[in-house]
Amino acid sequence: MHAKPPEAIAELRRQIAHLERGSQRRRPLPFGVPLIDEHLPDHGLARGTLHEIIEAGLASEFAGAATLFTAGIAARLRGPVLWCLTRRDLFAPGLLRAGLHPDRVIYAETSHDRDVLPLVEEGLHEKGLGAVVGEVTRLGLTASRRLQLAAEASGVTALLLRRWWTVAEKDLTQLPTAASTRWRVAPVESELLPAPGLGRARWRVDLVRCRGAESRSWILEACWGGQPLMSLVPDSCPEQGSGATNDEELVKGRNIHHAI
Repeated sequence: MHAKPPEAIAELRRQIAHLERGSQRRRPLPFGVPLIDEHLPDHGLARGTLHEIIEAGLASEFAGAATLFTAGIAARLRGPVLWCLTRRDLFAPGLLRAGLHPDRVIYAETSHDRDVLPLVEEGLHEKGLGAVVGEVTRLGLTASRRLQLAAEASGVTALLLRRWWTVAEKDLTQLPTAASTRWRVAPVESELLPAPGLGRARWRVDLVRCRGAESRSWILEACWGGQPLMSLVPDSCPEQGSGATNDEELVKGRNIHHAI
C-alpha cells in the first residue's frame, strides 16, 4: 500500500531535516513561548546552525531591538559568547538586560565589515563557545554556506546580526542566504501605564524564513532580566506606533561603549 501524500511528504521532510542537521542530533533551544516553539521544527531554535536577525525599526542602522533579541537567544546557550563587530557602540548593560552577563561576552573588533565573517568562522571552530555573534552588512550565499557548515561541524550556534546604513545596504538583507532561519525585529509601542517610561518593551517579530516551517509574525514582550519572551498577540502585524518605546533608549545606548 502506498503512503498517503501528506504522510509521504512529512516523511520526506523528516529525512531532509535529518540530513541538514548532520549525523549528530542536537536538542533545539526553546523560546519558552508555546506559540513560537510549536511553530518551529522540533519545537525550538536549532542549535549548531546559522540564524540571521535583521532590525526592522525606524532607526534600523542602530539595531537596538535586533540586538536585544540576539542577546536573548545567546543568553540561553551555555558557554562564552564571541561577539564580532566593527563599531564600539555595543551597550553592555543592554546585553545584561536581555540576560547576557557581560562576563560571558568576548569581543572581537575589526575595522572593516569584510573582516567580520572570517572572525565568525574561526570562532565557530571553537567547540567550547556557546554562540558566535557577528554584526555584518553584507552576507553572500557562499559565505553563509561556509558558516553553516562550520556551525554544524562544531555544534556552536551562529547568530548574524544584519546592520545597514543606507537604502542600498538595506536591500542586501533581502538576498538569499544559507541561514536556517531569518528573523526581522522591530519595536512597537509598550503597554500604556499610569507612569510614563515604565512600560516593558514590545517587539514585532517576523519569522521571514525557516526550514520546515511557514513564515509567521508575533507581538512579544522583550527580554528582561534573563526571562524568556512573552507572547502577546499571535499572528498580528500592527503598524508601528508613533510614540516613544523603551527600545529607543537602547538604540541611543548603542552609541555608548562599555569595555568588558
